[in-house]
Amino acid sequence: MEKKTPSQDLELLTEIAVAYYQDEITQEEIARKFGISRIKVGRLLKRAKEEGIVEITVRYHPVFSTGLEQQLIDRFPQMQRALIALDLQDADEQRRQVAALVSGYLEQTLKENSVVAVGQGRNVAAVADHPGQVPTRNCHFISGIGGTHRPGDAINADHISRRLAKKFGGISETLYAPAYVENRALKEAFMQNGTIKETLDRARKADIALVGIGDMNENSYMVKLGWFTPHEIIDASLNQGVTGDVAGYDFFNSQGQHVDTVMNDRVIGVSIDELRKIPCVIAIASENTKAMAILGALRTGAIDIIATTAQNIRTILNMTK
Repeated sequence: MEKKTPSQDLELLTEIAVAYYQDEITQEEIARKFGISRIKVGRLLKRAKEEGIVEITVRYHPVFSTGLEQQLIDRFPQMQRALIALDLQDADEQRRQVAALVSGYLEQTLKENSVVAVGQGRNVAAVADHPGQVPTRNCHFISGIGGTHRPGDAINADHISRRLAKKFGGISETLYAPAYVENRALKEAFMQNGTIKETLDRARKADIALVGIGDMNENSYMVKLGWFTPHEIIDASLNQGVTGDVAGYDFFNSQGQHVDTVMNDRVIGVSIDELRKIPCVIAIASENTKAMAILGALRTGAIDIIATTAQNIRTILNMTK
């Protein structure tokens, strides 16, 4: 038998995939049509997925998403909403999907002259970067945490605030302070500065806050920034029971209780106690490794809306039965 060229091989895979997925011909009928075994048809269909000829997309019905949301709100009555994204394998696409939900929510709910306190990180940045035509709202976006000059400036609160202001219309306000200082005394010195104090006071009185939820792992954003060493992360997780953080520095355990870490009194920004006083705090966590961190964050009582994946929500529901 003449051996097929790679091009002919792909043509066969495509033809069989179209017959099965588009024309809805059974595998038995395909086997008879092409003179091959039923088992080989199954193998070829698997190869068609591996070669990227076939991409399977499953979209949750709104009723399914609403059902998960209601179950979560039943467990955490303080919650206003759960924005639940489809589970995807690609981390970047997953982040974009979660960001799209948050962006859409803001488009519907932001009012003229709303004040938004803005956190840092990739998930919050993705909201600002989500494309789309957005009506001008003349909002005030304020950095809720200082900045850093290390790699990753695009996910500083200041840069995110600027992009949100451009997207939704309005102005952005920089917190002219570092996010992290070496000790408590230095932080207190910064907090005496009138410009810093006034900006934080405005952020504390925001209508909405956008923050990320972090988990404790050696590859975390905080390790890359130099805020923690990998050893300190492991110690905080294993020996102190830390499961996550809100906004980059308020650390808690799985019960939502505050845990002292080396970061205590060393970060300049809106604290979790201050977030509790903001009417709508939207926390974003697109990674499917963050279910335990999200659970702890919800138990702090500071989160009003969670934006994450269906897998994380299902895991949290299973953990809180």
